[in-house]
Amino acid sequence: MTTEDKDITASEEAPSTPAAKKPTRKRPTKASEKATAKDKPSEPKAAPKRRSRKAAEPEPVAATVMPVQAIPRLLERQRTDVASTLVTEFGYTTPMQVPRVEKVVLNIGLGEALENAKALENATNDLTQITGQRPVTTRARRSIAAFKIREGMPIGVSVTLRGRRMHEFLDRLMNASLPRIRDFRGVSPNSFDGRGNFSLGLTEQTIFPEIDYNNIDRLRGLQIVVVTTARTDQEGLRLLELLGMPFTRSETEAVA
Repeated sequence: MTTEDKDITASEEAPSTPAAKKPTRKRPTKASEKATAKDKPSEPKAAPKRRSRKAAEPEPVAATVMPVQAIPRLLERQRTDVASTLVTEFGYTTPMQVPRVEKVVLNIGLGEALENAKALENATNDLTQITGQRPVTTRARRSIAAFKIREGMPIGVSVTLRGRRMHEFLDRLMNASLPRIRDFRGVSPNSFDGRGNFSLGLTEQTIFPEIDYNNIDRLRGLQIVVVTTARTDQEGLRLLELLGMPFTRSETEAVA
């Protein structure tokens, strides 16, 4: 038997070997990814960027400067001249005893409001222009059958002035409005109530420069009450006289 025959028989007897398979790559699982992440050395984190102070701080806002209002002329006169004169005349021991003007009340009665519905609105506009403050509506407290008035009906308008507006109104009243009255000879000092409060009645609202004669519906009178902290009429009279109220001299001497 030759060598070639041996090789052929050996090849026939030997089993055929399968072809070599290619290795397959397995996808990494989450657990393996975490394990590899732990095994890797941690890289140093970059330091956070610091914001500059200029960027963090808000931009300065320009401060709004409010205009300083001047002291009313009548109030300054009361503090400087009137107070010292009253202390020497009446012998006050403390500055708190010196009388001063506490408030001014203006009132307009409107009996015509029962027939004229616009009377209340027109009177409100007139009083607003005179004082610079919107008045309140006064209503009847009780019903009066003789005057056809029922409880709660509007019968007038009223406004109370204090502080700066009070002093400015008194200044305009004594120096601009009262001299415009026809044949004006002074104010009667007999209208004190016994406690230093003074009442003044006016027949026309047109004496005030704020009222335009062409824009009113009719002439209306009004009442002005000057409330002071004086304890007697003599003290209240002297206070208003020093402030500039034009009292008639003959009657003033009689009251004093």
